[in-house]
Amino acid sequence: MSCPFCEIVAGRLDASVVAQTEHALAFLDIRQAVPGHVLVVPKRHVEDIYAIGPELAGDVMQLGVRVANALREAFRPAGLNLWQSNGAAAGQEVPHFHLHVQPRRVADGLLRVYTHGAPPPSSRAELHDLAQRIQRFLPHDHGVPTPRSSS
Repeated sequence: MSCPFCEIVAGRLDASVVAQTEHALAFLDIRQAVPGHVLVVPKRHVEDIYAIGPELAGDVMQLGVRVANALREAFRPAGLNLWQSNGAAAGQEVPHFHLHVQPRRVADGLLRVYTHGAPPPSSRAELHDLAQRIQRFLPHDHGVPTPRSSS
């Protein structure tokens, strides 16, 4: 099965293009969750965040920021979401990395992250343990020391 986003990039499927760069394309989502719902994708097929390189991710994000600023001017929304999902459990429907840029209004009907209120704060010890668990798997290739949380 072919990738619909690759088909859009190649010009074989119609899309309402908002902007593009050499490496990224922004177009209106065919299912407008809110007016102005834009998808920003790399032009090269990359399945998810685990497969995208830092440079290409930066290109996609930079275009996402440009689109966000344009949406702010065009729609004057009360807020804006940047949303990106990976894998079926997270709600990724098209296996091609994509960033949703959505202008938001109060009570616009879209999902709120914490539908029953934010969870209570975790203990500092639990947060420190989680940070250490994650830090073990981060590359330290830029000469920047890993930040330490204060206890």
